[in-house]
Amino acid sequence: MHVFVTGATGWVGSAVSEELRAAGHAVTGLARSDAGAAALTAAGVAVHRGSLEDLASLRAGAAAADAVIHTAFNHDFSRFAENGAAERSAIDAIAGALAGTGKTLIVTSGVGLIAPGRTVTEDDVRDPNSDAHVPRDPEAAAAAAAARGVHVSVIRLAPSVHGAGDHGFVPRIIDIAREQGKSAYPGDGDNQWAGVHRRDAARLYRLALERGAEHAVYHAVADERVPFREIAGVIGRRLNIPVVSASGDDIAAHFGWFAMFAQMDARASSAKTQRVLGWHPAEPALLADLDSSAYFPS
Repeated sequence: MHVFVTGATGWVGSAVSEELRAAGHAVTGLARSDAGAAALTAAGVAVHRGSLEDLASLRAGAAAADAVIHTAFNHDFSRFAENGAAERSAIDAIAGALAGTGKTLIVTSGVGLIAPGRTVTEDDVRDPNSDAHVPRDPEAAAAAAAARGVHVSVIRLAPSVHGAGDHGFVPRIIDIAREQGKSAYPGDGDNQWAGVHRRDAARLYRLALERGAEHAVYHAVADERVPFREIAGVIGRRLNIPVVSASGDDIAAHFGWFAMFAQMDARASSAKTQRVLGWHPAEPALLADLDSSAYFPS
């Protein structure tokens, strides 16, 4: 297939593009800058110039492809509400180009958006009242696309998509620990994160595309539940700094804007995904990957 990938220069999208190309698919990636276009060209990915805000470019890219995988999101959390709105508009624009064509659209979401505090399964849907402070809902946009006749599915990523070159949540926690001179966890540290290796996640996108299930939800989850305390423990040992509990105002003082994510309880199962798609994570687990030179180069 010819697949249009948004976010193709990003952490997840670049791995998805590589996985698709290795399996024989042709990939076109969205690029908003000359640097992004050069990176795509170097990776053997065709370039489609545009951005999430350029809705005409998204419609054109989608119309020219056999399928679309949407992985792009602006992770500037100081503009979270605006970025959530931009994502909804982008998905709507792509859906407009695909409606009635039978072409597949895969939308990226996250298990942490669904039901904090319990193990989320693929059959769960987001309770809009449980986390109304999170101004992002790609699954509502996917449902709206489905209502327009788009062949759409959702892949929910674990909060930690890890691996060499990671620049997401875990590296931020490491940076905070270095800055503060201690590795902290909120409260008793029993809040738990799901995790998945970047290459395992990329394989899941490919399988979801090739199997072509409609209105399906898949979980890119290898580790179902990793206590935050254990993540902080590895970081403290690697940096040779104290590992401490933070509570009350100390949580915000230590983590800053990241405090909401540090306290997140995002457990999830991928049992149904593994059974339906035959997807089985094969890469290192989160704690093993974290406890390596990839995250702590000498």
